[in-house]
Amino acid sequence: MKIKFESDLNYQNNAINSIVNIFEGQEICQSNFSIQRQDKHLLQRSLSDYDELGIGNRLELLDDELLTNIQNIQLKNGLPQSKKLNSMDFSVEMETGTGKTYVYLKSIFEMNKKYGFTKFIIVVPSIAIKEGTKKTLDITTEHFKGIFDNVNYDHFIYDSSNLEQVRDFATSSDIRIMVINIDAFKKSFTDPEKDTKANIIHRQNDRLNGQKPIEFIASTNPIVIIDEPQSVDNTDKSKVAIETLNPLCRLRYSATHIDKHNLMYKLDSIDAYEQKLVKQIEVANVKLDEAHNNAYIKVMSIKANPRSAKIEIDINNSGRTSRKTITINSRSDLYELSKGRDVYDGYTINDIYIEEDNEYIEFGNGVIVKLKEVVGDIDNDSIKRLQIRKTIEEHLDKELRLNPKGIKVLSLFFLDRVSNYRQYDEEKNPINGKFANWFEEEYLAISKKAKYNTLFNDIKNFDDNVKTIHNGYFSTDKKGVLKDSSSNVKGELKGNKDDEDTFSLIMKDKEKLLSFESPLRFIFSHSALKEGWDNPNVFQICTLNETNSVMKKRQEIGRGLRICVNQDGDRVQGFYVNTLTVMANESYEDFA
Repeated sequence: MKIKFESDLNYQNNAINSIVNIFEGQEICQSNFSIQRQDKHLLQRSLSDYDELGIGNRLELLDDELLTNIQNIQLKNGLPQSKKLNSMDFSVEMETGTGKTYVYLKSIFEMNKKYGFTKFIIVVPSIAIKEGTKKTLDITTEHFKGIFDNVNYDHFIYDSSNLEQVRDFATSSDIRIMVINIDAFKKSFTDPEKDTKANIIHRQNDRLNGQKPIEFIASTNPIVIIDEPQSVDNTDKSKVAIETLNPLCRLRYSATHIDKHNLMYKLDSIDAYEQKLVKQIEVANVKLDEAHNNAYIKVMSIKANPRSAKIEIDINNSGRTSRKTITINSRSDLYELSKGRDVYDGYTINDIYIEEDNEYIEFGNGVIVKLKEVVGDIDNDSIKRLQIRKTIEEHLDKELRLNPKGIKVLSLFFLDRVSNYRQYDEEKNPINGKFANWFEEEYLAISKKAKYNTLFNDIKNFDDNVKTIHNGYFSTDKKGVLKDSSSNVKGELKGNKDDEDTFSLIMKDKEKLLSFESPLRFIFSHSALKEGWDNPNVFQICTLNETNSVMKKRQEIGRGLRICVNQDGDRVQGFYVNTLTVMANESYEDFA
């Protein structure tokens, strides 16, 4: 199965033109430079020693001409106009799931067709996004060749062990697209004694005539595309690294810019939703909806004068139950304060005990709750199991509606630890962790409900079937044992070989997952699928981890925002089909 790409979406073409037209008036041209042959013993050089011709981009427009183009585009797009051209940075804001990667790739071919630019570098912040970009380049090759008269081009991921690709990048007259992780070239030293600590790209190399790979790249004056700039050039060192590429300009693409330099196009989350360019989001907050059948009380603080306490209880609020902090005294009645919740009947205050290190509240029914103690709350494992159950039910409900339309439904679970899904016995054989066991038990129970009979007509052995419908994408160590993905203090994925292999596997399976021929429908991941990967047919996201960061929430939800596709690879429009259900263990509602 192949995903089909549409080349005539107005909002994408508007984003593309907003970048391409910056250079309106530029004639097709290129810059040429000579590359010398290696000869360490040659003291003087003649023209014959420069036997290779390097080809790069060349910009002939003046700053005033560029500024006029920029202001005209911004005026057309209803954006604040740049007063002067302070830098050659140009920002595009596009909501996750609206085709940001496709937009900047097509922009490459448009700029080549119109102005003859041939050298492009895509700088990414992580292995995940690097592999995601490569996958998009791979699966769009036929599409772009069909649109742009079978244009010759090549793309590659920068590999420090294959520097011949750098030479080809510099010398080819065709379009060359390099994808590189910022970590591969931000470690540079001017001190020769520290040269071995620098990235290979900054070291002299015999295979490149004794020159540094970065010198070959910089000579091409490449157009640099920065994917997620808030994570790429967010440090002084990263900014310096970008400058070593000698970019003709920097095109910055993100849904969550921190700094917007010369904003050229904007499609935010509200625009994307109103235009139905992404799925609509609904939140099923399992903890709040299901955990209020007991008298929940949390004692936050106790005060001696006046004698009172702050507690957290569940309160009826316009037909819904919400958890709120209230102040009580010796005359308080929790039944009244909860606005008539029956579970609090009999919870009148008998005493607020204030002895230091022995503070507690005693209720009229004999229940005692100590300071900082919580009673009546559902335990964490029960919540997570309930999340899994509700995700399975929502998944099967959608299969009833969408399978007849040729749409395969996928569900994605984010875990806190790999060991909760997969463990190993003493002989290192893989066995289920508790999440996998809960999943299989709940799935087997739910699948026997009469309403789902039509989904399982061809299933003869449910016990065998349930083993094939779920799997995890995790990093592995050298012994093949699954492990948690690496991340830094900000929660951003760190790159290593184990993670890189995992991301490569995920990307290769992207189209396979969309086909009914693959039984896999429930995907478990630690951090591997938080960024860089998305699948248009993810309809449920279950957060079995704790996510407090707004950025992390956006990353997680972003995995399922794309409009779904059917078995022909065609996009299927409409919110009736395109609804993403987030099964959250904390309140996502304000965020969603």
